[in-house]
Amino acid sequence: MADTGIFATTEEVKRKAGANASATSAVEAYINDFMTQAESLINSTTRYNWSDDYASLNVDVKGILKEAAASWAAIEVIRYDMGGFPSRAEALTMINSLLYQYNTCIAQLKDVKVQDFINGE
Repeated sequence: MADTGIFATTEEVKRKAGANASATSAVEAYINDFMTQAESLINSTTRYNWSDDYASLNVDVKGILKEAAASWAAIEVIRYDMGGFPSRAEALTMINSLLYQYNTCIAQLKDVKVQDFINGE
C-alpha cells in the first residue's frame, strides 16, 4: 500500500502522533483514511479546494497544509487507541498540542492577507 494523501505522508503523521502512538492505529491504511478526512476538513473549513490546486502552490503554503493535515490525522491516530500512552492525560496533552497546531494553520489559511500572499497579489 502507498500513501494516498496529498498534503502529508504516513511517516509525517506518525512523527506527529509521537512515540507512544498505538501500533494498531498508526498503520498506513488507517493513516490514509485519516488523511483523506483531514484534507476534506481543511478544504471545507477554509472554503478553498487546496487539493485541486496543490501542484501550483508555493512551498510555504504546502508546508502549512502539511502541518494542518498531519496534525489532524495524528489526532485521529491517538484518538483511535490511547492505549499506548502511559496515561490518558498524556494522550490528551498530545491531542491538545496538535489541535493548537491545526487551528493555527487553519487561521493562517483563512486570513485575507495570507490569501493575498498565496495568490501572489
